[in-house]
Amino acid sequence: MLADKGYDADAIRADLAKRQIKPIIPCRSNRRVKIEHDRTLYKQRNRIERMFGHLKINRAIATRYDQLASSFLGMVHLATARYWLKFVHAA
Repeated sequence: MLADKGYDADAIRADLAKRQIKPIIPCRSNRRVKIEHDRTLYKQRNRIERMFGHLKINRAIATRYDQLASSFLGMVHLATARYWLKFVHAA
C-alpha cells in the first residue's frame, strides 16, 4: 500500500501486516524507531496522485453525480480513455 506520512501509525501497519499487505509508508520525523520503505516505489505515488487529479477535472467524477456504482465506473472509464487518447494522438 502506497501512502504518505499521515498513515504512519502502528495500528495501520499492524492491520496491513495482518492482511499480508506490504506498506510503503515513510516514517514521520518524530518516530523513535525508523522503519525503512522502498523509495523507488514511493516515488510512483506522485504519478497516481496526478492521475486522480486529471480524472477530477471531469466534474461528474469530482462531484459524483451518478447514483449507481456501475454508472460512476463508466464515467471513470470514459475520463480515463479521454486522458489516454491525448497521449496516443500526440504520438
